[in-house]
Amino acid sequence: QVQLVESGGGLVQAGGSLRLSCAASGTIFSINAMGWYRQAPGKQRELVAVITRGGSTNYADSVKGRFTISRDSAKNTVYLQMNSLKPEDTAVYYCKTVAKTDWRTAEYDYWGQGTQVTVSS
Repeated sequence: QVQLVESGGGLVQAGGSLRLSCAASGTIFSINAMGWYRQAPGKQRELVAVITRGGSTNYADSVKGRFTISRDSAKNTVYLQMNSLKPEDTAVYYCKTVAKTDWRTAEYDYWGQGTQVTVSS
């Protein structure tokens, strides 16, 4: 199995910055895409940003120009640098990876437990 551990959440004032990290560990044969999702109270979970194994990135329109996703493949770690934070960015942020635990198996989605980001106005 693959375990994901997120860190870096917290409370910040509007306009501030936070950097989230997510490290994957366990039985990992290969990791494809890694990404960040968020879920605000009363809302559905939504994609924030994703980065492929090749380094291609995709962002939600609401965070373009403010958030940057990156990864360190050697460490199986993905980062989310969040700048110019707004109160509407307040949510639980979840890391997700698409990975294989063995060369014979299919790829599966693995999720972290989430980290709270709160932006005060």
